[in-house]
Amino acid sequence: MYKKFYDFGISDKVLVALSDMGFEEPTPIQKTAIPPALQGKDIIGQAQTGTGKTAAFGIPLIEQRTEAGSKYPYAVVLAPTRELAVQVSGELNKIGSKANVVSLPIYGGQSIELQIKNLKKGINIVVGTPGRVIDHIQRKTLVLKEIKTVVLDEADEMLDMGFIEDIEKILGGIPKDRQMMLFSATMPREILRMSKNYMDKPVYVGVDASEMVVAKIKQVFYEVREEDKIKALTRLLDVEGPVLTLVFCHTKREVDEVAGKLQQMGYPAGAIHGDFTQSHRNEMMRKFKGSDIDILVATDVASRGLDIPDVSHVINFSLPQDPKGYIHRIGRTGRAGKSGIAITFVTPRQYRQLRLIEQSAKTQIKKAKLPSREEVRKSNEEELAGSIEEMIKEGKHTGFYPLTNRLFEKYSPEDVSAAALSMLLDGEDIEEIGQAETDYAGAKRDFVRLFMTVGKMDKIKVGDIVKSISAEANIPARNIGNIALFDKFSFVEVPADLADRVISAVNDSMMKGRKVRIQHAKKRA
Repeated sequence: MYKKFYDFGISDKVLVALSDMGFEEPTPIQKTAIPPALQGKDIIGQAQTGTGKTAAFGIPLIEQRTEAGSKYPYAVVLAPTRELAVQVSGELNKIGSKANVVSLPIYGGQSIELQIKNLKKGINIVVGTPGRVIDHIQRKTLVLKEIKTVVLDEADEMLDMGFIEDIEKILGGIPKDRQMMLFSATMPREILRMSKNYMDKPVYVGVDASEMVVAKIKQVFYEVREEDKIKALTRLLDVEGPVLTLVFCHTKREVDEVAGKLQQMGYPAGAIHGDFTQSHRNEMMRKFKGSDIDILVATDVASRGLDIPDVSHVINFSLPQDPKGYIHRIGRTGRAGKSGIAITFVTPRQYRQLRLIEQSAKTQIKKAKLPSREEVRKSNEEELAGSIEEMIKEGKHTGFYPLTNRLFEKYSPEDVSAAALSMLLDGEDIEEIGQAETDYAGAKRDFVRLFMTVGKMDKIKVGDIVKSISAEANIPARNIGNIALFDKFSFVEVPADLADRVISAVNDSMMKGRKVRIQHAKKRA
């Protein structure tokens, strides 16, 4: 029914703005959310970032504009992070550009005096983080008495970040006779409870999780040992030649290490995480969007709200801890109708986690083989050939004519050219990447559980068990699977073909002054 934006019956001013933004036809979430939203109904929308949800609530917000001249906002949008607030406000300003609707982002980390000054000018829509919105309400610089619509964007993220009480405090100060739209990737119990308390007969709209992972994104994983991840990363960067690459790490320390190593190796990389100042993060984003750096290494928290259409590759250097995190990460590519590639590094011990992500996200992540050293060498040769051709076209090589003429008197042009290229390429050390020892299809059945007679009460930690088994049985720590630590005993998973060696080596050994007994665990019913 709704094939084009004009089918919604929206104003010409908004249609022109959407056309200027390059929008051609509505996305699935826009098709289902915009009609009831235009009717003033409360909306619960389940959709990931990247599905077009901002326009799904943004178009109705602009259409509901109040009479010009009102000095108080008629709508407020709550977002979990400053980055998302800035992004949403920017898109609302584009949609409302022809309708004279002005949106303002308010968030911590920016001068509150500047925000107060802008609010006094008369803003139509406020987009803010809950803490800063409450700050303005308490200062009476943000007045809610004319609010007709409130939007909660990425409500589950706000729940995870502990903002629910702040949100409820804000909702308590908004007139009861108002429209509410709630958008969330997942619907945890607390979000549903809040919707029952604050919404009136909401219309549920959503996009299936399998659609949210976006068919345009090619998803692959590489089995890589922990110590080989940097080599695998640089090999992929060399061969695939991505336009812009987002590399996700689990911790701030890992972000610093990965970005630092890439910079040392000559790759144009930057880093963002929660410990960096907002000015640093803004500068990194400016450089990344402007292609001054091609690679941005980030934690999940720092990446929330990023919307950069030209990201061609997302690389999960560390496996996300939950399926929602995986969907959020890979949604950073394949934006604005473009295709994208999502790459995940998986160690042998992480196959169960990978399967969980596939099942929960309703997607399939195919195993791929890392490019060989020969493929890397060929890629480097092609890149060098392109650079040489460019130099010849620009005439930057002519200053070396006297030298080449002198060499041609002794040697053939082929020998001179090949020798010069050899000097450039032969010195490259393309390291071999070892193959991980666990097969994807057999990862689960290859491991067995062992029972150990030490636990937390013996002041034993997981690291102690790993070190002991690795040292006593002479096997790599990476081959040891999951460890469950209880008060008086522990369970440890090891490859089935190594179980007897582990039992023989560790049984009756000492661990922190305590004799250890180890045996096959009884099979669970």
